[in-house]
Amino acid sequence: MTTEEKLRSDLQETAMRVKKENPMAASITNTVTVNLVANAQLAVGGSAAMIYLPDEGEGMAHLAGAMYINMGTLLPVYEETLPRTVRALQAERKPWVLDPVGIGLGALREKILLGFQAYRPNVIRGNASEIIALANLWGLASGRASDGVRGVDATDSVDAARAAAIALALETGGAVAVSGPVDLVTDGHRVIRVRGGSRFLPLITGAGCSLGGVIAVYATAGQPFIAALAGTMAFDLAADRAEEGAVGPASFQVRFLDELYRISPEELAGYPFFPEEV
Repeated sequence: MTTEEKLRSDLQETAMRVKKENPMAASITNTVTVNLVANAQLAVGGSAAMIYLPDEGEGMAHLAGAMYINMGTLLPVYEETLPRTVRALQAERKPWVLDPVGIGLGALREKILLGFQAYRPNVIRGNASEIIALANLWGLASGRASDGVRGVDATDSVDAARAAAIALALETGGAVAVSGPVDLVTDGHRVIRVRGGSRFLPLITGAGCSLGGVIAVYATAGQPFIAALAGTMAFDLAADRAEEGAVGPASFQVRFLDELYRISPEELAGYPFFPEEV
């Protein structure tokens, strides 16, 4: 079996386990996007639980198979919730996905993200600017300074974030998924590009957030790199299909959830990807 064949076999097995077992991936996520995150998790075969209180975070670290932590729309209580939750996740040895959305927008966000470095998220998902900014915040070799984050939008290219993504993956021992016109997924030793998506994805609130939630679902059943790659490939495939016949962002979003639901493990594993040398 070649390296690519093994990778595709792992992708298919992970997707099959999710469809069969309906695993729970809890989320502490952006209040603007909580509905789409939950629906996307359900569509790929997972179970969703949305929480925000400190004791809920600790409880779900025990009950859920994985967790998704999104830094958008921080509430004051999150200063306690997030550190307590990641400590519990580490104690339970449960995988978790970090989305550093909004990095650079305030002192509390920076403090929490700095604290996360010691707890090594299993997957980090973000746009190029967020990935560069997190690597810089953690004192890693990102290859460049970020041009900045405009709200939740990137002002850097995926290529510009390549070195930062590799550095973050090596620091955590996990995986990093960088979203953009051509997505990048790495574990620090392997880099894979995935082409696909839709022109409508930037026009619906929560596309990136829901990807993080879906990666968390796959993290219940597969290794971090496989989970990050499976989520990225599922989103690109579903978006490709959903754009056909969509007349605008609203019809696209409905079709997108349907297409996430319709993807078989075999279709997911067969979607094109492009390895490159590190």
